[in-house]
Amino acid sequence: MSRPFYVPKLRQERHALLLFSLTVAMMNDDRRLPRPIPNRRNMKLTISKEDYLKAIAEAEAEGEPVIAATIARWLSVTPPAVALALRRLQRDKLIRIGAAGRISLTQAGRQISDRLRHRHHLIERMLTEMLGMEWYKVHDEAEQLEHAVTDDFEKKLIERLGSEGPCPHGNQINKSAAERRKLGLMLLAEAPAGTRVKVVSMYERDRPLLEYLDGLGVRPGTQLQVVSSNYDDTMTLSLGKSRVYLGQGAAKRMWVKNQERPG
Repeated sequence: MSRPFYVPKLRQERHALLLFSLTVAMMNDDRRLPRPIPNRRNMKLTISKEDYLKAIAEAEAEGEPVIAATIARWLSVTPPAVALALRRLQRDKLIRIGAAGRISLTQAGRQISDRLRHRHHLIERMLTEMLGMEWYKVHDEAEQLEHAVTDDFEKKLIERLGSEGPCPHGNQINKSAAERRKLGLMLLAEAPAGTRVKVVSMYERDRPLLEYLDGLGVRPGTQLQVVSSNYDDTMTLSLGKSRVYLGQGAAKRMWVKNQERPG
């Protein structure tokens, strides 16, 4: 089901402010409660625009070709809605559209997306590390709450959690696929048979996949051994005394580190 380019999320924002106020109270510091949400119409930066900019940045980070169809799939919106949104973002000089429809962020657009992705990351950590929410649930919650974060509250989260560290899915802030490879990571689907690997991070937008993996006992930090790649496009993995079978689609959503010692 598509959504219009801008839909006020007053219920989510009220819910977010309540949750943040409770969290600040838990931190025993009532000096700087979150202030009301600014009037986004005056700012000319709607929640929907932020969502589009963040989706472009995240698709880039996953190594996908960023075109209108990518964004439509990423946000589950119709192609006409995406076309309208892109025209407005281009008008506001937040994106560029180049040859073959490739979309890139301008410096201003990237600043907005980086800020939103950083806040999303902090909220996910808050929900797990401070409130004890299950790791596979926090992405959807953070999607709703990230737009309500104020500068003051962001500072409080950084003071409590630190500005570094992975999110519950193992992802570092704003790391691209190329940067992950420079750190020695590879996709599980690329690991050859016989290799011992450690799960480092996972694609976090697919909650059914995350819940399925959690049920198997596969989470960031899990040690696996690749037993075989099979003719039916699955992988056989050894997890302790158990055998786990994953399709290539799932294996391409997980970044792992080779645990085999050289030589």
